[in-house]
Amino acid sequence: MDQGKWESDKRVAQAMLRDRGQRRRLMTRLLLVVVAQLVFGVWAIDGWLAENPWRFVIWWGACGLLTLVLMTFAVYDFLVVIREERDGK
Repeated sequence: MDQGKWESDKRVAQAMLRDRGQRRRLMTRLLLVVVAQLVFGVWAIDGWLAENPWRFVIWWGACGLLTLVLMTFAVYDFLVVIREERDGK
């Protein structure tokens, strides 16, 4: 792996986590993906998912994983907002 690319990616991730607007845009996009995946899985491809148990587990496992990532971002955002309010920013 290229060390320069790793450092660049790390700086981008840090900037996204520190900037409230970018963090919330990312959370909004992730929420839209989760809701779309939920709607698509329940109504559009429910029969296809029911045909194979592995498809079902993989689809809903991915949906659950994305939901957990979104919840982690939400808790992080909550804690950062509390810290900012305490610090008087």
